[in-house]
Amino acid sequence: RFTQPDMHLRPDTLGMTALLAMLTALGPLSTDLYLPSLPAMAASLATTEAKVQLTLSAYLVGFAAGQIVYGPVSDHWGRKPVILTGLLIFCLASLACAFTASIDTLIVARFMQALGAAGPIVLGRAIVRDLYDGSRAGKELSRMGMLMGIVPAIAPVLGGLLETAFGWRSAFWAILTCGFCLMLAVTILLPESLRERRAEPISVSSILKGFAILLQHRRYRLYIGLSGLTYAGLFCFISGSSFVLQQSYGLTPLAFGLSFGLSVLGFITGTILAQRLVDSRGLDGTIALGVVFLALGGCLMLLLMLVGTGSSLEVTLSMAFYTAGVGLVLPQVNASAMLPFPDRAGAASSLQGLVQMGFAALVGSIFGSLLHLSPLLLPLFMACIGLLACVLYWTGLRRSTS
Repeated sequence: RFTQPDMHLRPDTLGMTALLAMLTALGPLSTDLYLPSLPAMAASLATTEAKVQLTLSAYLVGFAAGQIVYGPVSDHWGRKPVILTGLLIFCLASLACAFTASIDTLIVARFMQALGAAGPIVLGRAIVRDLYDGSRAGKELSRMGMLMGIVPAIAPVLGGLLETAFGWRSAFWAILTCGFCLMLAVTILLPESLRERRAEPISVSSILKGFAILLQHRRYRLYIGLSGLTYAGLFCFISGSSFVLQQSYGLTPLAFGLSFGLSVLGFITGTILAQRLVDSRGLDGTIALGVVFLALGGCLMLLLMLVGTGSSLEVTLSMAFYTAGVGLVLPQVNASAMLPFPDRAGAASSLQGLVQMGFAALVGSIFGSLLHLSPLLLPLFMACIGLLACVLYWTGLRRSTS
């Protein structure tokens, strides 16, 4: 009798790592691809820079809202069907972004796009916790980060080319195509990783009760705090760099995309370092080095912009140090936050993402409303955030081990 071959990917394979990396790369893909088009979008839709930046903040708000649901629901129903639901919402919202005629509609569509993307991104991390334990989970997240780093490296360059050749709407058509391809890949290749589904019914009260249990864990609170600070600094750069580099330094959309790639190389370097260091230094030891890089990158950018070399490298080279810190910190805090909760990995990943994106959206909205005052606000925000991350680590995580 003929039996159809099992095409599902196996743990500890490059294929599984690559697919999970692409799921978590939906965030940078749906943001970085249209970054070079932000000034052109403001002109095309007859709106202000601050209003265009709200398309980024709305994305983070939508992503934070999605965190509340996807993880707990997937703990009950399984990872794969919830991921496919999120991808369907993502694709429909991307289509709406491509056809929008007003900035207000685009802001709403971006919110819905993030609401869909939240599922694959959150559950990609939860699947890692399903399949791996301890430092192995941190190493896997770092491997995913290294592969995922390819997306923000090429997305701004591709976005600059699309903007130059076809206009800003073409970026959303490209995002839609990637989302549809991921739906096919998940349907065919991704196995269900949840080994034991939670029996308790899904309700608002049960979700909040689960979050309360997580927040009782002191080190969990510290890890998600570090996650929020780290990503907030990164988001300030993502939302402000196109305006600073194109308007203050005179870069074209394509040149901006190429310059943005330098900061992505820093992130990839950080994830490679993390894979080498996590076995010898442990998760917390790797995080310690990462927060130093966060503070170094922000302070160096502030110093160089105050001196005023006139070169865009004073922004992008400094940012490479910061993103190296991101590569060292984020995979390790994500793994560390989920490790104590094998039966609530989805919920732990959801709450971590909710805090990370919600805090970044809050900081980003404040930053976006003030950026027109001076480009120096970019390094000022990032330096403060990097220093706060250092303080949180050394007074929080270090004290909890003493």
